[in-house]
Amino acid sequence: MNTTAAAARTIPWQRSVAWLLFLGPFFFLSYGFANSMAARWQVSDSLVYGWELHIPFLPWTILPYWSIDLFYGLSFLLCRSALQVDRHALRLLTAQLVSVTCFLAFPLRFSFPRPESDGLFGALFDALAGFDLPYNQAPSLHISLLIIIWVRFAGATRGPLRWLVDAWAVLIAVSVLTTYQHHFIDIPSGALVGLLCLWLWPDEGPTPFSATRWTHSPERRRLAGTYLGGALAAACLGILLGGAGLVILWLAIALTLVALNYAFLGPAGFQKHAGRHSLGAALLLAPYTLGAWLNSRLWTRQAPTPGLIADGVWLGRLPDGRAMEAGGFRALLDLTAELPAPRGNWIYTQQPWLDLVPPDSRQLEAAAAAIERLRQHGPVLVCCALGYSRSASAVAAWLLASGRAPSPEAALDILKQARPRVVLGPRHRQALARVTPPAELTGGA
Repeated sequence: MNTTAAAARTIPWQRSVAWLLFLGPFFFLSYGFANSMAARWQVSDSLVYGWELHIPFLPWTILPYWSIDLFYGLSFLLCRSALQVDRHALRLLTAQLVSVTCFLAFPLRFSFPRPESDGLFGALFDALAGFDLPYNQAPSLHISLLIIIWVRFAGATRGPLRWLVDAWAVLIAVSVLTTYQHHFIDIPSGALVGLLCLWLWPDEGPTPFSATRWTHSPERRRLAGTYLGGALAAACLGILLGGAGLVILWLAIALTLVALNYAFLGPAGFQKHAGRHSLGAALLLAPYTLGAWLNSRLWTRQAPTPGLIADGVWLGRLPDGRAMEAGGFRALLDLTAELPAPRGNWIYTQQPWLDLVPPDSRQLEAAAAAIERLRQHGPVLVCCALGYSRSASAVAAWLLASGRAPSPEAALDILKQARPRVVLGPRHRQALARVTPPAELTGGA
């Protein structure tokens, strides 16, 4: 047996146990501290919707509620590398730290009296009341931990077992309401913390902030300010709307993350791998992603089909699967960071670039080399959200590097014959003028 493969399948249980020995006591100490402080302060504030009075009290749901403790420990057995163990543990630790900080900064109390229950269910409620006072509300740590743990179980199960995992996770989520442990607002706020932990500590690759630096690009700084302004406006509107403004607050969170990506993190902040965003990024950024997709379709509604540029290289907007099949494309070069790409029976390559930010000459050379490689497999579609700027500059670089165009202006003329609305500004042309042919186009090693 291959020793490397065997090692990869070995459960790093010693590391897992070490983390559990730390996380277990830390959970009870920090959670209990926040509870006791709220009791000392005699907290009476609550955030509750009127319709929550109609939520039934279901004593039996204390079973799924308690079960998260078991799954908490078992989740470490599903980690298959030291990195997975560490990232999983750091997610749980981060959720704990963020939640306890919120409990202390904005203490809230559950406002409904809990009906009496007896038998096994009553004993479980009594055990819970032994350390869990009616505080520590928003964000629901139960929900945050559930998201983190569910991701670990969902990734390790298939078929009917996966359905069972998903169904039980839903039961656990519902149980925070039907055991009268939390009000509704605690659920979305807890989900937000859980998703942020997934985004902060991805299963593989660098963390979002591992190579963070303030951008020197004036375009990126301007766009970061624009998105941050939009986030502040959305947050104010969401707060003014009250309970109906949760979706608007979700948009504010998404725009804040986009602003961070433009100001500090770059395309890596979108966490797009093999054409798909990580779960944390996909859900946190969902309102922005939807808006970006609708915008791309609105701007290209009169020219939805790609145009042939030269020798099997096509230029267009990000397609769906049907458009790829209808066009007979055998390869796709995706230059978007913000949108998911279609999957199918074609070769896929991504080079995520930020929207509305001119690429530099190195990015253009890398794109030209990728186009040339992909072209060997058949017709290749080079795309971005609209097919007018990012992808156009990439194809222009290929035209220049391959000798099909003698200058950026000549390349732009060729592009406009197929895509009249192509836009390449002065910064694009300056970068194109510095492009040198990569090895793939010169026959070099």
